[in-house]
Amino acid sequence: MSYRIKVPEKTLPVDEAHMMSWLDQHTLHGSQGLRRSLLVGVGVVVLAAAVVGGVYYVDRQAAQKAQDLEQEAMRFLTAPAATDPQKTDQALRGAIAKYRQIVDQYPRTSVAPLALYHLGNTLVQANDMGAAIEAYQQFLTLYSSNPSMVGLVQQRLAYVYLHKGDRDQAVKAFTRILETPGTLNRDQALFELARLEESQSRPEGAVARYQELIKTFPNSPFTSEATIRTKIMDVKKSLESQPAATSTVPLMTPSQKGSPSPPPTAGKKTP
Repeated sequence: MSYRIKVPEKTLPVDEAHMMSWLDQHTLHGSQGLRRSLLVGVGVVVLAAAVVGGVYYVDRQAAQKAQDLEQEAMRFLTAPAATDPQKTDQALRGAIAKYRQIVDQYPRTSVAPLALYHLGNTLVQANDMGAAIEAYQQFLTLYSSNPSMVGLVQQRLAYVYLHKGDRDQAVKAFTRILETPGTLNRDQALFELARLEESQSRPEGAVARYQELIKTFPNSPFTSEATIRTKIMDVKKSLESQPAATSTVPLMTPSQKGSPSPPPTAGKKTP
């Protein structure tokens, strides 16, 4: 009698209802997770838009206030000239206060660089040279990325130093104009450096600056005067290099010294 070993089936019966329930739950959880991710993403986008909009609104309000302050400062400066020096001084102080308010409260606005430049100029008008120098230096520290304005500020700073009698600092300020790429007043800086050399009785340095100006900026309005000044110094140099002419006086002999001069011959009269 033979026996057969019964081998159990390797596959188990699948409960279709259980499988469908599991798939539904998995799909539900997946859709809920996707919905949650979408909601989070939308929330982040809305929050970022709100932040950007808020920053834009604040910057817009700051720019408007800065422009209003600038207009008030200009009204002080463009008021009809008063014969009373006290009123003129009050107008200058009013403009200075408005410009300082722009610089202190709204430094990131587009109005601030020009306001700081005008602040230095107004302080010069008020004869406050020390404060003007501080304003110009503050501009060079905060807004050095604007080469055209930097050149103007350096030029103003040099003139203030000249007004105070500090030639060395003035030379440094004019030289920085030449060293800053993109400045628009390099020709004037060269001309002023040449004039400073000339005022210090250094004709060689002055001629070198004038010639650099003539060569580099032939169409500059300063070139014609530089040419004239160069010719004048060349003439002076040639005259100074010539030896002094000695005048010789003819000597008279002792007989000539003692003898009287002959009388003039009278013309003959006709009978």
